[in-house]
Amino acid sequence: MTIFSYFLISYLLGSLMAGYFVVKILGKKDIRVEGSGNVGARNAGRVHGKVSFIFTFLGDALKGVLVVFIGEYFNLAPELLLVGLGFAILGHVKPITLKFKGGMGISTFIGGMIAFEPMSALILIIGFILLYPFLKSFTFAGLGSFILLPICFYFLGIQLMAIFIACFLVLAIIYIHREDIFERLDKRAKK
Repeated sequence: MTIFSYFLISYLLGSLMAGYFVVKILGKKDIRVEGSGNVGARNAGRVHGKVSFIFTFLGDALKGVLVVFIGEYFNLAPELLLVGLGFAILGHVKPITLKFKGGMGISTFIGGMIAFEPMSALILIIGFILLYPFLKSFTFAGLGSFILLPICFYFLGIQLMAIFIACFLVLAIIYIHREDIFERLDKRAKK
């Protein structure tokens, strides 16, 4: 497998939107015109309940897992696995399958990071538990726990280039959520 074909497959896998299929099958609705119009897990839950949230989250996380496993199968370097994950996230956020209007990339990011380094699950859970009491926001605590990943990767002995790419992915996720972040900060300032 060439690097180009791996990145292309990663993007195309990322473009398969679980929320669209889950809500279409379970709720007979088009998630793109319901709730916020976002095709991610949060809106799927808002539009059609917890079951849709869970299936959408797992489906989108599986995309990240598959991308990493495919790269590992072809013995690609760790930094290439994370670049592939980046393409899967790009596919999720800007899917060619839904006219480039997708989700926010969190589920795909989480699935891929856990597949890349299973300790990521523990880091994310502990980070969230520690940050939530101070931040009082699922969004801020979740994004804050993402920031811990590259730091912990350093102590786990992961290659420096892979750590830099992990940093870039975390910053990309935060950037994708910038409107939500500013909206929540604005609400806090008005309290």
